[in-house]
Amino acid sequence: MAAAGKYFLVTGSPGVGKTTLIIRVQEALKQLNPSLKIQGFYTREIREGAERVGFEVVTLDGRRGPLASTKITSRESHRWPNVGRYKVDVTSFESLALPELEVKEDTDLFVIDEVGKMELFSSSFFPAVLRVLESNIPLLASVPVPKFGRDIPGVARLKNHPGATIYTLNTSNRDAMKEQIYSNLVGLLQNG
Repeated sequence: MAAAGKYFLVTGSPGVGKTTLIIRVQEALKQLNPSLKIQGFYTREIREGAERVGFEVVTLDGRRGPLASTKITSRESHRWPNVGRYKVDVTSFESLALPELEVKEDTDLFVIDEVGKMELFSSSFFPAVLRVLESNIPLLASVPVPKFGRDIPGVARLKNHPGATIYTLNTSNRDAMKEQIYSNLVGLLQNG
């Protein structure tokens, strides 16, 4: 079982800045220690003008690919799962995200943005997340807020993990939360 406080879970309403916080913390850690080995991915909105038309997966080394879209109309996309008006490209997601979650001996930190409904359509994703937890390597991840008062089962399992600390982000505490998570991770990574 993991030591308490090794898993940093950021939650908050859509658009509050979870992804931005995670990217900034990861960048600040790399700036402090360029040899730090950080693995993972984040998701980014795809916009056409003011309209959000999808999401893409971006690995920490800059590779990217589609996660979900309202614009894809290929023959195979008719069989893809839906989240609202978005079609989820599970194959594309898995091809980028799953290799980033492979536990390696020299990894210092995992970053997962996010453990959400779209990502959980991959039957291989949550088992990979669990292997990250079992590795005892620190984790910085985002999770969605509960819908209708209920967490997605995988998200509930993460939040209830004894090593998890949950940070609830809002527009008034974003900067303070970033500094707190960064400071806690610096201490953990320097002592780990």
